[in-house]
Amino acid sequence: MLKNKGWTIGTALLLVFVLLLSACGGNNNNGNQASSSPSPSAESASPSASPSASPEASPSEEPSSSPIAGGSALDEAYAGKYKGTKVTMFGPFVDVDQKKFEDAIKEFEEKTGIDIQYEGSKEFEATISIRVDGGNAPDIADFPQPGLLANFAKSGKVIDVGTFMDKNKLAANYNQSWLDMATMAGPSGDIMAGIWNRSSVKSLVWYPKKAFEEAGYTIPKTWEELLALTEQIAKDGDPAWAIGIESGAATGWPATDWIEDIMLRTTTPENYDKWVKGELPFTDDIVKNAVRKMAEIWLNDDYVYGGKKSIVTTAFGDAPKVMFDNPPKAWLHRQASFITSFFPTTLKSGEDYDWFYLPPIDPAYGNPVLVAGDIYAMFNDRPEVRAVMEFFTTGESIKTWIQSGGVIAPMNDAKAEWYTSDVERRMAELAQSATTLRFDGSDLMPGAVGAGTFWKGMTDYISGTVDLDGAMQEIQAGWPK
Repeated sequence: MLKNKGWTIGTALLLVFVLLLSACGGNNNNGNQASSSPSPSAESASPSASPSASPEASPSEEPSSSPIAGGSALDEAYAGKYKGTKVTMFGPFVDVDQKKFEDAIKEFEEKTGIDIQYEGSKEFEATISIRVDGGNAPDIADFPQPGLLANFAKSGKVIDVGTFMDKNKLAANYNQSWLDMATMAGPSGDIMAGIWNRSSVKSLVWYPKKAFEEAGYTIPKTWEELLALTEQIAKDGDPAWAIGIESGAATGWPATDWIEDIMLRTTTPENYDKWVKGELPFTDDIVKNAVRKMAEIWLNDDYVYGGKKSIVTTAFGDAPKVMFDNPPKAWLHRQASFITSFFPTTLKSGEDYDWFYLPPIDPAYGNPVLVAGDIYAMFNDRPEVRAVMEFFTTGESIKTWIQSGGVIAPMNDAKAEWYTSDVERRMAELAQSATTLRFDGSDLMPGAVGAGTFWKGMTDYISGTVDLDGAMQEIQAGWPK
């Protein structure tokens, strides 16, 4: 019995020993299997590594777990957490604009240690599609035409920045219209497809200030007053308006800006959005009404320098120059903020020239402003990319660019003293106080329309080749069937 008992105990001890060895072997196997997938700690240890997520991933999916612990990615970037990382960026800035952009981000790079590697191309629109579709998307891309970004958003190729940005901060720092324009259709609902960083204001009427005041003319506050001023100048012996739409292959685009501005003043923002999307056709009376309003000025030979026949043959950049003859040959020119680069270099801003807001037409639609600008989208979700995107929502990100002139900040925290002149400072205030902001409509439409039949149809109408109905039918035919 004792012998059997001793054998039983020894056997039991042996079995326990074998089981322990087996358990240890099992743990090693499990450990090998686990190490075949990257652990969260491994991923966070190398945030600059190429993202494993494909750009095809839907932005509506929950993004990677946030690196923030009590602060935003931007806060942690300034704390040095992402020092030594790189963020790639692709956009249309080249030459002087690229230099201004790189100057604007230099201090951020020095403070955070993040290297923003910017690449500019004049062929941005074509190249970005090739890169994204080929799985080689940059971390961030700058879209001057949000219509192109909308295509990427709809196909699920951009990150929904609304999933990690502080909505309260965005609401405090942007006119709500900017946020609305950044909201686009994703594959599973609306997403915030990007953030606005640089803008220009379009709803401006330029005039030779010194001569204007000496002539006793006053700034109109309503459309009726604008027409009355136009008529008064004509009675005084001059055409009021300097207008030209010649622009090579792009001839006609200044006319589209006029129509967009008038649409915002004669119908609801919702109708404007429908028009841009193709849901409100050009043949609709709402659109025709806007063209007729423009025609009250454009097609009256007494109101336009050179008469209506000269509009199509006058280069858009040359058109305003007659305002600065002595005495002026024309007095008013509606164009975006960039037009000052075509003014004689001897002129002084705020003294020799200035602008006033293109007045509202129907008070029911408030004081809308037509804008253009750059929206930055995010294709790869890493902590340092988030930090850079958050940085681009601040006025600091374009401070030096503002100080160099020619740029208006869409953000509210850009300081007034950064602007080099009262002329530009007031533009920023105009955009911030607008009841409605809308992006250039032709830039949002499909290229076949916005950069095709819309340009040509307006040119044909102004030149008298077709009547209003014919022009609207011609433009509408450009929409994809």
